[in-house]
Amino acid sequence: MQVANGYPEPVLKLRDLLNTYLDPEKVAVVLRAFDVGARAHEGQTRMSGEPYILHPVAVAQILASMRMDHESITAAILHDTLEDTPLSKDELVNGFGPAIAELVDGVTKLDKMKFRTRSEADAESFRKLMLAMSRDLRVIFIKLADRLHNMRTLGGLARDSRRRIARETLDIYAPIADRLGMNNMKLELEDLGFENLYPWRYRTIEEHLDTMTGHRQEIVENIKDALRVRMNDAGVPCRIGGRQKTPYSIYKKMLTKDLSFSEVTDFYAFRIITHTESHCYVALGVVHNLYPPKPGRFKDYIALPKANGYQSLHTILNSPYGLPIEIQIRTEEMDIMALKGAAAHWQYKTHQPGSDGSAQVRAREWLMQLVDVQRHAGDSLEFLDSAKSDLFPDEIFVFTPKGKIIDLRRNATALDFAYAIHTDVGNHTDTALVDNEDVPLSTRLVTGQTVRIITHPDAHPRPEWLEFVVTARARTSIRAYLKSLQDEDTVALGLRLLEKALNARGSSLEALPAERWDQFLKENHLAEQEDVFRDLAQGTTLANIVASKLAPDASVVGARVEPEEALAIAGSEGSALSFGACCLPVPGDRIMAYVSADKGLVVHRANCANVREFRKHPDRCIDVTWAPITEGKFPVSVKILTNNAPGVLANISTSIAEAGSNIEKVVMIESNPETATMQFNLSVENRDHMARVLRRLRRNSQVIRVSRI
Repeated sequence: MQVANGYPEPVLKLRDLLNTYLDPEKVAVVLRAFDVGARAHEGQTRMSGEPYILHPVAVAQILASMRMDHESITAAILHDTLEDTPLSKDELVNGFGPAIAELVDGVTKLDKMKFRTRSEADAESFRKLMLAMSRDLRVIFIKLADRLHNMRTLGGLARDSRRRIARETLDIYAPIADRLGMNNMKLELEDLGFENLYPWRYRTIEEHLDTMTGHRQEIVENIKDALRVRMNDAGVPCRIGGRQKTPYSIYKKMLTKDLSFSEVTDFYAFRIITHTESHCYVALGVVHNLYPPKPGRFKDYIALPKANGYQSLHTILNSPYGLPIEIQIRTEEMDIMALKGAAAHWQYKTHQPGSDGSAQVRAREWLMQLVDVQRHAGDSLEFLDSAKSDLFPDEIFVFTPKGKIIDLRRNATALDFAYAIHTDVGNHTDTALVDNEDVPLSTRLVTGQTVRIITHPDAHPRPEWLEFVVTARARTSIRAYLKSLQDEDTVALGLRLLEKALNARGSSLEALPAERWDQFLKENHLAEQEDVFRDLAQGTTLANIVASKLAPDASVVGARVEPEEALAIAGSEGSALSFGACCLPVPGDRIMAYVSADKGLVVHRANCANVREFRKHPDRCIDVTWAPITEGKFPVSVKILTNNAPGVLANISTSIAEAGSNIEKVVMIESNPETATMQFNLSVENRDHMARVLRRLRRNSQVIRVSRI
């Protein structure tokens, strides 16, 4: 390692760069961090053979080029010490303060992430990444810089490792950089990922680009000269640059739009950077006067910024050279935000362009939404799917009645809009008005519409809402509400089962002393009584066993002699109770219930073929009866023998509909030239309703025989 003035050459370069924007005492902290890190990593080397400490220094150099604050730079130099050296967090706190120690600790946790598969462990790591970002965005800046340097130095790894890391970069890190508005970081991560994942494709596109550059340089200079002249004439101060398409962006466009290489690259791109927002719009008028614009190809991201804070005017022009020209127009401040995104917030002087932190505010809002999503997500895989769907936004912009802009994913519905306003608004949405017209909640929105949501306290999420919402926030909020209902059903059923078991022993829930409950919960490592009720309803424990422990003396003293009362089933118990698929009981049938270890309480017809086997386990058999009033529709299966004639299926369907029943499924069992045997799965209200359906079918001239299965 080459050393000059006591420091290796990379550290001197880092010091010189930091001296251009940091105070000397803060640069001294960074250099002291190098001394600590170098001692901690002494003897460690990378795969290339170079001293390991040069990797953290390179990460710090990347952050310094973004003009990050000294705490981020210091943490970058120390980011591998907790993971790979004996250095402790307490030592970092004592030496550099709690802020830097927390940054190092945050990055250390992220370094343990491995995205080799889409397993739940990987999804849980992704959840931790998002939560770490929500606490301090600088954690992910350090991690992105770490990933960028690792991508730049992948050469020493085996091909399979390079491909795995490249895929991970394209799937996770480049999209995060994009979502945070860090365009330069995103572009380099994408190209390095592409180069290592598909090296032959990358080389082919690069060679084509190199060939084209020489041929087109003269045209590019002519267009830039024409733009400069027109801007000077209009009094618009600006600088003009070309914009080279990257190999990965070309490859993506070739794939997604099924274009050839020449079709993707046959246009010129220029960027006009000016002083003020008003200059941007003047410049737009100038370029439209220079070359005619393509209809429908103008986008105003200044008035309607992207979700990551990006602002610019985009337009496509028809050039005199027979090829389209893309022009991007923005201010210096907007250009800094476009290149650095949320990281621009940490620039050294607060009066510098980009220091208002608009991209950071938008990034923070996005991360807070993700925190809300993960709070309601059922598991890590669900959260990963939701978060990744929002990492690749194709956005629309709609308005509230007061004119606030709400950005949503393309194909978002009026209900997605409601949840974007607030979870409570979404959960109580009753009606949606789009441009003052009443529309279904499933209506897909388009940019520019004004949406008003009317709520009602009695309105609640329904399962069918999940079929059309597209945003993570809406999906997870609806699922959370539905799961809470299911949990209420489960707890209520478990309570009834325990009450029934206690009554059989001459006791009741009210008669149980609080001390007995506390002792039972403690012995079984349960937090509250509701946990007991859930276990009972789900079949993981049996009510008579719990009752015997809660009321051990009740079976001897004061036990009832009258017959035990059956548990009433109303059909409204939801997921806490199910009906046997083997016999499909309906209200009016004689029934019994069996407590299954994996399905909870399952209701069967008393004459079901499986009941004899169930009776071998009397402790799991429950006497149940139908409640006086039942709710909902119940499935029933019937077998119909018919004439095999044209239109017979439609004929039978009409008879079933006339009897007020719905067909859920039809299966052809067998057929011959004369007859056909079919199985119909129907929904009925009760046994009387089923009898009406069967009578109606028997009166059908095409039906030979009908019977319940």
